[in-house]
Amino acid sequence: MRTNTPPGRRAPEPATVDVAALLDDGWRPAPLRQFILKVRSRCNLACDYCVIYEHGDRTWQRQPHAMGRRVLEQVARRIAEHASRHSLPRARVVLHGGEPLLAGPDGITRIVSTVREAVQRAGAEAEFTVQTNGTLLSERMLDTLAEHRVRVGVSVDGDRAAHDAHRLTPAGRGSYDRVMAGLHRLSGPYRQLYAGLLCTIDPVSDPVAVYESMLDTRPPLVDFLLPHAHWGTGTRAAPGAYGRWLSAVFDRWAGAEHKETSVRMLDELLHTVLGGRSRLDWVGLTRSISVFVEADGTLHQNDALRTSHDGAAASGLDVFRNSFDDVLHHPGFAARQAGARALADNCLSCPELAVCGGGEYGHRYRPGDGYRHPTVYCADLLVLVGHIRRRLARVEKACP
Repeated sequence: MRTNTPPGRRAPEPATVDVAALLDDGWRPAPLRQFILKVRSRCNLACDYCVIYEHGDRTWQRQPHAMGRRVLEQVARRIAEHASRHSLPRARVVLHGGEPLLAGPDGITRIVSTVREAVQRAGAEAEFTVQTNGTLLSERMLDTLAEHRVRVGVSVDGDRAAHDAHRLTPAGRGSYDRVMAGLHRLSGPYRQLYAGLLCTIDPVSDPVAVYESMLDTRPPLVDFLLPHAHWGTGTRAAPGAYGRWLSAVFDRWAGAEHKETSVRMLDELLHTVLGGRSRLDWVGLTRSISVFVEADGTLHQNDALRTSHDGAAASGLDVFRNSFDDVLHHPGFAARQAGARALADNCLSCPELAVCGGGEYGHRYRPGDGYRHPTVYCADLLVLVGHIRRRLARVEKACP
């Protein structure tokens, strides 16, 4: 996979990363451990910021609505093969979409059973999570998820006003009431399934009010996400606004008498500021160990790349012609495992490199010049990291 990029000239796209040169330099890929299956390629909501349907990538329009049995069985074989080849004790499988629960209870049973049985035959265990918008969490669906030990992550953007500003039905109605009804079922008798909440930040919302609204169902984890953007789209707010929003959440979260929930972004940044290693592939220099499998069996890179242009996340690989080992040596995936080798010069000279790691890969894109740039949220991460450092310094100074 050696490319012909002229010496001294940066490759504009991850597809032109020189994998052979990385290998010559001592780089070795880490095996995949998370397999994100797009079991449904359509959704019953129409969120205005959706990375799948509302940005430059249109590949979803060319996907079948559902992952068929033939594709599913081949995906299961490929996951089992990868687990066996790399002696993985477990494989994390995320049911995704679109809206994965459109598969219905019978469809979820078929998907989980097919993958789990194949992986168990390979001597490993498959651990399942479904990432859902929460509108289809009926008792029957939750009974099915409980039977098959599928943990549940739900997307909710805070209180009613913040959520219904963006997470709408195709008819333009708010989805908050349906989501909360599902969440209250999940957090009640099915609490053992509750994986956490995912919230996309709106910088005009009240950060403390949004955070406190998330505590209503006592989630074990809250995952705040920066809206997917890059240097061509810009962000919804002035540089630093998201960092100040998250700093306000940090003060409320860290100032509580007891830990109310884990906030993944803040936990990981706090851990890296204190010298630890992050488990997130956009915090620190952690390698990406995930792959996205589309409904037709094609293999894609992280959805965040879909904001750039049509087909940006595609790899040209699929589960019928390619193993997951082929993914490891694909230039696009290698770029996400290359650590500091994939970063811009100003990232390499930044004192916070070990903490932010250059930010989310897809947020580094600049049209016509590729991904070797700082994240478009660079100013926000610097504001937030600086705030965390100052807060820790005050605590240290106050300690006898």
